[in-house]
Amino acid sequence: QVEESAINLWNWAVTKHTGSVVNDEQRAKLRFVACRLVCLCEGSDPPEGTIRRQILMCMKTGKGWIDIGKADLADGFLEIAMSSIEKLYAKLLKGSDGEADIHVHKADVEKNLFKVLSYQAESVLAQGDFQKAVMCVQRCKDMLMKLPKETCYLSILCYNFGVETYEWKRYEQSSFWLSQSYDIGKTDMKYSVGKEMQAKVLRLLATAYFEWDCNLYLEKALKAISLANQENLHPAGCFLKIKILLKSGASDEDINSAVAEFLHHEMSLDFCLNTAKLLLEHGRESVGFDFLKSVAERFESSPDLGKITLLHIEFLLQNKRELLAKQKVEEIIIGHYTGKQLLPEALNQLHIILWDRAAKHYEAKSYSEALHWYNYSVSFYTPGQIDQNLAKLQRNMASCYLHLKQIDKAKEAVKEAKRCDPNNIFTKFSVYKIAVMEKDTDKAVETVIEMGKLAEKSSQHEDKLRVDENTGTNLLSLAAQIALENEQQVVAIKALEYLSEHLQDCQQLFAALKCLVRLMLSKVMAENEEKRDEDINSMLTYLTLAHKRLAGSFTEEKFTGDMRILDAHWFRKVAWNLAVQFRDYPEKMRDFFLLSFKLSQFCPSDKAVLIAQKTCLLMAAAVDLEMGRQEVTPSKQTELLTQALQHLQVCKEIWKVLKLTGDFAKDPTETLLLLYEFEARSKLNDPTLHDLMESVWEQPQIEVKTLEIIASLAMESPARYPVLCKKALKGALNLHRKQTVIDAEKFSKCLHSLINLSLPTGLTDLDACVLQEVWDYFEDALSVVSSTDAYPEMEILWLMTRAWNTGIFQYTVGKYKEAEQWCGLGMRFLNHLGSLKKSYE
Repeated sequence: QVEESAINLWNWAVTKHTGSVVNDEQRAKLRFVACRLVCLCEGSDPPEGTIRRQILMCMKTGKGWIDIGKADLADGFLEIAMSSIEKLYAKLLKGSDGEADIHVHKADVEKNLFKVLSYQAESVLAQGDFQKAVMCVQRCKDMLMKLPKETCYLSILCYNFGVETYEWKRYEQSSFWLSQSYDIGKTDMKYSVGKEMQAKVLRLLATAYFEWDCNLYLEKALKAISLANQENLHPAGCFLKIKILLKSGASDEDINSAVAEFLHHEMSLDFCLNTAKLLLEHGRESVGFDFLKSVAERFESSPDLGKITLLHIEFLLQNKRELLAKQKVEEIIIGHYTGKQLLPEALNQLHIILWDRAAKHYEAKSYSEALHWYNYSVSFYTPGQIDQNLAKLQRNMASCYLHLKQIDKAKEAVKEAKRCDPNNIFTKFSVYKIAVMEKDTDKAVETVIEMGKLAEKSSQHEDKLRVDENTGTNLLSLAAQIALENEQQVVAIKALEYLSEHLQDCQQLFAALKCLVRLMLSKVMAENEEKRDEDINSMLTYLTLAHKRLAGSFTEEKFTGDMRILDAHWFRKVAWNLAVQFRDYPEKMRDFFLLSFKLSQFCPSDKAVLIAQKTCLLMAAAVDLEMGRQEVTPSKQTELLTQALQHLQVCKEIWKVLKLTGDFAKDPTETLLLLYEFEARSKLNDPTLHDLMESVWEQPQIEVKTLEIIASLAMESPARYPVLCKKALKGALNLHRKQTVIDAEKFSKCLHSLINLSLPTGLTDLDACVLQEVWDYFEDALSVVSSTDAYPEMEILWLMTRAWNTGIFQYTVGKYKEAEQWCGLGMRFLNHLGSLKKSYE
């Protein structure tokens, strides 16, 4: 049952493979399974039919593995096949009847043996065992006398081995197999592979010798190729022979002889052209040009005759025989207008040759000569013809004219280019170059804008256009360079602006932005103040773009971390300097400081960067507060104050880190942060203001000036915090008193403010506690006035007047005792007046 199933499986695989249901690998696997099962079912003395079937199945299974590149899996099956052949032979001998039977059985077995040996040769060669493959093939060769029909098969097998080893660059092995193939092919002409195949074998043999070591095996290579050409003359054989002769350094006479061998045979034009190229590329001008002449005569009536002339021109140019080449081109031009036009393909090729020659002269700055070659190309176009290549040609000619300072001719060429291809970015660029040379700034700027728009379109539709994606940016970059070289700053700025919008490469973008900043700054410094605003905004835009691209540059492999840091430092310092430069434009100054801070976030947070960040944010907050003081619209004022608070919150965090890096005892940052925050929160009527001040009152090192400023800010509109103001002034007075020598002037101002706050002018119905508190302030003043001559006289006068007036107010409401006290207090100040005493006494 197993055996029957295995045979059914085998037959199924054959059927399905024929119907393309299973592929080669699947068939090999199915055969493997079926064959293994059949082998396992073999008895101790299987019948002849079973052995024959097993031989067939093992051979085909082994060959199947070889054909799919798994030669190692084939060996076992081929061994079983070989063993089964021996069993079959032994079995046949047992049942043979006489000498004639033995010969029949031997012939029968040898066919299978030949096949198995050839498969084994394939397998071992695929596994790299050259010697074993040679042994197998030798045994096959020995059997050819009895199996002459296998001559062709074995010859092709050896050829295939030669091809494989040639492809592996094992030239020695390849030459062996190819020699074997040729020798085997000669053994029996009746069953030979034929002359064409023999010639093919010999050509590959010659090639193997040639590539193995041309100098060492030159004779063998020449012998092989000569034999090949004798067997069957083929273009490839002729070409190879010339190639070998050239490599060997043969004389022109020998090469001429080789060429003559095939001249009287029918050879294609392409073959002849390739042969001519080979000769000329190896410097055999005499032979090559003579051969070209004979080819031209041979194909005189061919429509492809132009190909020969083109090749002739190409090699004349390569050999620096430009005058002769020009004559040939002029002959073609005459022929073009006398009914001997080149085929379109050949004409295109001629244009390429002409443009290439013109380009070489252009690079060598021989502009007149370049124009000569471009004019040849123009000769093939009819007047009024519209063609994009003609537009390109005219643009190239315009460039030559510009270099020769022939502006009018350049304009004519560009006019033609515009007629053929008006919306081409290169045409616009040609117009631009002329505008710059003529110092037509408006036209140059207008053209740059058009180029910028075209660059934008090409980047949006690059899948359709497939123009080089860098074309637009390269031209805009060149436009900027030309403008700078011609000292046209405005035009350069416009070109760089468009360029910065389209550049994808970070390094190129930052280079453009740096150039823009420098140019715009020099422009701003040279212009009137009323024109500055727009240009300052432009610089803000440039720096904002730099920040945006720095933020996005982390995904760019080419843009390293070190490069990012260097550029970030450059842009942050520039933003800082611009902020300082434009201090007369507070809003712009703030924006530059904020940009400097943002850019510095891409730099390592060392001490210098932290100090810069802290200063930027403090300055930005200061500007917002100053603008808030001047703002009359409540909503706008609130917005400015809120912004200031945001800057201060970030600044406080930076300040915390910065304080850990060193001693900042003399740094005013702490005080500024406090004052700015107090102003912002007080004017915003922030409920957390009192909590902020609680921490302030507890500070032991707070300065008098700080408290005085807090007092002033507490009452500055729209803030109104009299309690906080009074507390701050009291704190300031206490600090004044604690000084070894009281600064009478500062003391007097502080006291003045405190009395004004506590004793509003014009109020008569005052609480006794308030009066007592104010009385104490006057007493303080008297004690200081008595102890120093430095107390300002006008302040003494003011104190005297306020005390006297307070007494008068008391008198008017019938409080005579209090009136007497306050008027008496005023009179006590009278004694300390100087020159004014008599006036008031």
